[in-house]
Amino acid sequence: MKKINPTLEVIAPTFGSSFTFSKYVENSNCKSDLWHYHPEIELVYVNGGSGKRQIGSHISYYSDGDLVLIGSNLPHCGFTNEETGNKNETVIQMRPDFLGNDFLEIPELKNIQRLLNKAKAGIAFGPETKKLVAGLMEDMENQSVFDRLLRMIRVLNTLETNNEYTILNADGFTLEMQVQDNDRINVVFNYVKDNFQESIQLDTVSSLVSMTTPSFCRYFKKITNKTFTTFVNDYRLVHASKLLSENNKSISEISFESGFNNFSHFNKSFKAFTGKSASQYRHELKSLIE
Repeated sequence: MKKINPTLEVIAPTFGSSFTFSKYVENSNCKSDLWHYHPEIELVYVNGGSGKRQIGSHISYYSDGDLVLIGSNLPHCGFTNEETGNKNETVIQMRPDFLGNDFLEIPELKNIQRLLNKAKAGIAFGPETKKLVAGLMEDMENQSVFDRLLRMIRVLNTLETNNEYTILNADGFTLEMQVQDNDRINVVFNYVKDNFQESIQLDTVSSLVSMTTPSFCRYFKKITNKTFTTFVNDYRLVHASKLLSENNKSISEISFESGFNNFSHFNKSFKAFTGKSASQYRHELKSLIE
């Protein structure tokens, strides 16, 4: 069996700047199938469209665009691909100390310090916050490096002073640990991503990271605050959510395509996960679109 290695993304700041600013048209930043991590904190605004949000051990489905802040070394997939339907995507990546080691200690920047600490677990922002920040981020494309820095500080402060957000991972999933731990978790995530439609055996995954099955189960729960079975189940349910919104296949077909070999178990799991039956979920999404 081929072992899947995690990807460390090496990021260079934009010339003359302390952070990296990138703006992509539609799906040109297509990293949705790549689990990767980097020391830089990442702020992503997806303008329109819908897709999967996979950050740390959190998996969910976004619609009508997305705005997320991802902490240093927190593994994640990209957010857009040829099926997302987004207009563009703006990505800002900055080292935790991009303002200097002591600059965040000044009273005026306490808000930003709090925000970056919360970002260790990943943050998704709500629609009103997206409206406030979207234009500020996109307009940075045409600004000088000095004005971009001032705008960046303003954006971060705006995010912290709005309470419309969700912390994506439970306390403890920050991956501020040894490289071996980071690599080990990424191997597991990559394997689930590539094999979730099939039966996944615990002993197979354990062997990928050179652990006994009991040791792996304890380790995974300690790192992610989820059992491995729950993580796989969540991954499958989010994939099902995506299929329900994007095509007209029958619910039973979607169930099996998402890795469930028992339709009754799928129905029960989906309702527990979303609070709605699969048919109700699909109907409400169509009502929003029409």
